[in-house]
Amino acid sequence: MQLSPRPEVLDFLLSRRSRPAKTLTGPGPERGALEVMLRAAARSPDHGKLEPWRIVELRGAALSRLAEATRARGLALGKDPGKLEKDVSGFERSPVVVAVVASPKPSEKIPEVEQTLSAGAVCLALLNAALASGWGANWLSSWMAYDPVFLTGSLGLAQGEFVAGFLHIGTETSVPPDRPRPDLDAVVDWVDT
Repeated sequence: MQLSPRPEVLDFLLSRRSRPAKTLTGPGPERGALEVMLRAAARSPDHGKLEPWRIVELRGAALSRLAEATRARGLALGKDPGKLEKDVSGFERSPVVVAVVASPKPSEKIPEVEQTLSAGAVCLALLNAALASGWGANWLSSWMAYDPVFLTGSLGLAQGEFVAGFLHIGTETSVPPDRPRPDLDAVVDWVDT
């Protein structure tokens, strides 16, 4: 049985555009609105129903604390000060940041790579849910997403967990121009034999 076409959803997907985190301001979505977006994101593919990811919602003082932790850890690692301030400002400016934490589970059946891809699918689903809800949103990572000292000390993550994405969500202040999209002829192989 074929599903009914949803041209408005396809139109959204064909025109969706992330909003740079530096252009986002408050207010951000309240908890009830964010819960709807998180329910949409939780419908992402999850082979084996392992839920190999979890979500950490950050706002207010938590974002200020992470900005300072980013600065301190970045300086300790010798990060370029200009680039470091860009990482810090993402936490300082955004009214809401959702960390999608990849949390692989032991499984004889589902390889870790599939579990990591599930966490990435949650990131994209949350990004699209935020945009479809009328918010500006951007999916970022940077070095903090993988630095074990930052992850365990600042975010309280367990060994083996990492951040698949920091989703910055807020009110957009400007609409960026669209960027060039991939040429399908360059990235698609049509195989029918």
